[in-house]
Formats: sequence, structure tokens, C-alpha cells
Amino acid sequence: MADAPAIPSLPPEYVVPKQWKWERPSGGQFANINRPIAGATHDRELPVGKHPLQLYSLGTPNGVKVSIMLEELLASGHEGAEYDAWMIDIGEGDQFGSGFVELNPNSKIPVLLDRSDAADSRRIFESGSILFYLAEKFGAFLPTDPAERTEALNWLFWQMGSAPFLGGGFGHFYAYAPVKIEYAIDRYAMEVKRQYDVLDRLLADRRFIAGNDYSIADIAIWPWYGAVTLGEAYGEAATFLGTDQYRHVMRWVEEVAARSAVQRGRRVNRRPTERHPDFITERHSAADLD
Repeated sequence: MADAPAIPSLPPEYVVPKQWKWERPSGGQFANINRPIAGATHDRELPVGKHPLQLYSLGTPNGVKVSIMLEELLASGHEGAEYDAWMIDIGEGDQFGSGFVELNPNSKIPVLLDRSDAADSRRIFESGSILFYLAEKFGAFLPTDPAERTEALNWLFWQMGSAPFLGGGFGHFYAYAPVKIEYAIDRYAMEVKRQYDVLDRLLADRRFIAGNDYSIADIAIWPWYGAVTLGEAYGEAATFLGTDQYRHVMRWVEEVAARSAVQRGRRVNRRPTERHPDFITERHSAADLD
């Protein structure tokens, strides 16, 4: 029997080891913060503001989910949703400070600390968990009807499982990896386009993700898929993926983008730029955004 053809490696001299060991930085844009171990790297207490809700985050898609949710709650009249937002610069390793790791052992943004009950402060991490927690706490943006509620949660968890393919997969290999690997880009582009098709078919028959009402499902999904659709993520990804062909997604993206609370939430925990001088690194009152 003829030997099977060798599978090419990149770089050509690479041989898959029997057991992987961390011997050097992985390369790419985030090589300085990637490591195969958990825990704090330095002592750093987190600042605490005057409001019961303390948000420690960054204006990435996962981060802005929570600031959008909080701004939506405030716009709906929930005064108890006032919050302090503190920027965690993941490029500088702030997420490995001891105070942050205490709130989230996984060292990922965002993290919410609810101090409403002084005797029972609660840490909430994972963006989907935070959205659900806030929806439950304030009775907003999550249907009470069991069937509609289940549908909203279906799509919330769809986003949590799907976004790593969009960000960590496609976004990484298309925009951030130190080398362009055709197989990796094709693999993840195919999956992301399939996800866009899932959303496009869904939104052909309903106004919002879970039905006729805006919910945490929209708040979770929009920051990822909306940003790419609008050409605001991963360079030329919108053109590469042909997002304009998904007309129902485009309609939904534009409607959600026009919401005042979405526009406000997207400005939080981000450094001002020449293009976006209205970004703010911290938020402690509505006046910071006005």
C-alpha cells in the first residue's frame, strides 16, 4: 500500500510534537498577553465608584454588550441601573491584576460587581451571564412568556457559542495572525457566512432576533455581527464576507445601530481617537456621555 501523501506544514519545518509545551510567544497581535496558565501576574486593586453597579470592561464586542444593556435600562427608566465603568486594558494585561482575577478567575472582560446588598456583593462574569442577570434583576429585555423567553435564551446562547468562530477564528486568522493561512481563513470564513445565513433567514420573518420585541438576544448578537456588517471590525472583513448580501441582517443592524442607548453604550471604556473623539475610558454618570 502506498504511503499517504504528507500534509504540508506552515512553517515547512514544523513537526507536531508528541506533547505541546509553552516555549515561546505564539506570535501575532496579542502574543504579549497569551499564556497557557491562569491566575494573577501582579497585585492591583480595582477602583470602586459610588454606584451599586461596577463595570470593569473594554469596548470590545463582548464588553459593549453590557454597557449597551445598562444604557438601555437607563433609557427605559430603570434608575437603579446607574453604573460606574472602569476600563480594563487587556493589551496591557490589566485582566491579570489580582483584583480583577478575584472577580473573574478566567481573566476575561467584562465583569460586573453588584454591590446593591452590602452584605451580599455579587460578581458576575461572562457577558451572556451578565445580560441575563441584569434582565432578571430589572425585569427588562427578556420576555416573561415561557415560550418567548425560551426563544430569547436560545439565541443568547447561540451567540455565546458562535462568536468564537467569528472573533477567535475568522477574526484572528484573517486580521491578526502573523501569517496568512488559506486553510484557516477558508474554514472560518465558511462558518461565519453560514452564521450570517442563519441570521438572515431568521430575520426575514421577524423584526428582532427573538421575535417582535427587542431583547438581550439582540444586545448580545449585534456588537459582533453588527460591527463586522458595518465595516467596523477586522479591516475589510465586510467586503471579504460579502455582508451586504444579507439584506435582512442589514436591515436589523441598521435599526439597532440607530438606538440612542446602543450609540451611548458603544462609546464606553474606549480611548478617544481622531475618528471617535467622543469615546470615554470611564463612565460615572450620564453626563460623561452627554
